[in-house]
Amino acid sequence: MGNNKSQNDEFVKNPCEEGSVDKDSPIDENHLDAIENSGSVLAARGDKIIHCLTIIGQIEGHYVLPQNNKTTKYEHIIPLLVSIDEDPRINGLLILINTVGGDVEAGLAIAELISGMKKPVVSIVLGGGHSIGIPLAVSAKKSFIAKSASMTVHPVRSTGLTIGVPQTFEYYQRMQDRITNFVVDNSKISREDYTNLVMNTGELVMDVGTILDGQRAVDTGLIDAVGNLTDALDCLYEMIE
Repeated sequence: MGNNKSQNDEFVKNPCEEGSVDKDSPIDENHLDAIENSGSVLAARGDKIIHCLTIIGQIEGHYVLPQNNKTTKYEHIIPLLVSIDEDPRINGLLILINTVGGDVEAGLAIAELISGMKKPVVSIVLGGGHSIGIPLAVSAKKSFIAKSASMTVHPVRSTGLTIGVPQTFEYYQRMQDRITNFVVDNSKISREDYTNLVMNTGELVMDVGTILDGQRAVDTGLIDAVGNLTDALDCLYEMIE
């Protein structure tokens, strides 16, 4: 048993420990546990250390989703973002996004925190960055999207009981305005163009909205560039320098 433990310790040792990263670096052999527990990991290039954070599945808000759902829990992400921004050893943040959307208020809260970070932040949409995933993608200082990825833009929706009174529809409109304002303020798309994408009735059979593939998301001004992981990493380290 003792020999097995030694081999395991050697296996999980981060290669970034060797070389230019000093002994006080936050990168250590517990990095695999960080991936499992919070979907994040620390990486380094030379003496520059970045935090890589994944936003996947459904953004979980005030209600706990079923166990068979892949979720990103906002109560985990929010304090983690504060810790990243305040940790002097971390130089930048890379956000990997593959989400179907989720809770609007939780998603906006995370997006607001990201947009207000003082450290360099780069996001990349892989697979899909739908619904409330759009504010999360554009909240970074530089955003990328993979060629094969897509983003679904649609109005705010609700599940469950809805009271059919004018106040309900006004509430949804005000919530949609909050999302629109954030997206417009943090990307190059105009309010008119984004509203047209949201209210498009000719593309989705069972819904209102628009599906944007990678290049089209860039052409509309929503995302900064089409790229892959290497492009996103190179951009982040350039911003750090």
